[in-house]
Amino acid sequence: MTETLNEKLCDLHVHSTFSDGTLTPEQILRLAKESGLSAVALTDHNTVDGLESFLSASKNYGVEGIGGVEISSVYGQTELHVVALFIGEKEFPLVKEFLQISNKRKEESNKMLAKRLIDGGYDIDYDKIKEQAGGFINRVHFAKALIEKGYINSVNEGFETLLSENGGFYVPPKRLTTFEVLDFIKSINAISVLAHPLLDLTKEELIELIPKAKLHGLSAIEVRYSKYSLQEQEFSEKTAKEFGLLLSGGSDFHGENKPDIKLGKGMGNLKIPYEYVINMKGTL
Repeated sequence: MTETLNEKLCDLHVHSTFSDGTLTPEQILRLAKESGLSAVALTDHNTVDGLESFLSASKNYGVEGIGGVEISSVYGQTELHVVALFIGEKEFPLVKEFLQISNKRKEESNKMLAKRLIDGGYDIDYDKIKEQAGGFINRVHFAKALIEKGYINSVNEGFETLLSENGGFYVPPKRLTTFEVLDFIKSINAISVLAHPLLDLTKEELIELIPKAKLHGLSAIEVRYSKYSLQEQEFSEKTAKEFGLLLSGGSDFHGENKPDIKLGKGMGNLKIPYEYVINMKGTL
């Protein structure tokens, strides 16, 4: 039976072993095929290193692979994440060059976190953390090292205690501004998406941000997200339409690092229409 457009689903926010996920890009594609998804975007944190193999392998699974990246930024005092979608292969060097600044700052922050933990009596080995991660390193990797040593019981516990910004050990790196990130994404003719903005902003703050962000090329809002309530989803969809923005959605899948979130399904009832992909392509 032929699948209609209304039945086709996608996932536009997914992480692999190239950042803090536990599945390789090819394993994600295999799972996407098994899950019945028509398209999946790889959006690792602050790196595009997994995209070449991801896009190449997508042809073998009959799943549309979309090149992306999730970039950390700051808006005022608030950390915001911006997803770039439909990054062309010829733009990969430009993205790497742009991210090099923020990745260098992140590495300095990681080294400081490791030193402070060690000075505080926690037996961790940053070189070992880097070796096991094999890619972009963030606090999830520190949490896993602390779990192995028995200092904490879960990643969430780590983020709420030792690894929180108020824990006395972690000092966040200086971020690129949200507007700098949006300007860059516009310059490479990709789609820019505010990722899960209601996790970081109030509804009033989001409405205040959008007109400013549009001046810097904001394309879309992530309106369907694993941890959104129905009310948050409806508000996000209504707001995006009011401001003439495209709709996007993603599970924020990380594999076993976020075991309650499933690819394409989120917490179980997430459905992201493939129509989002069609609409984005129509603006490129």
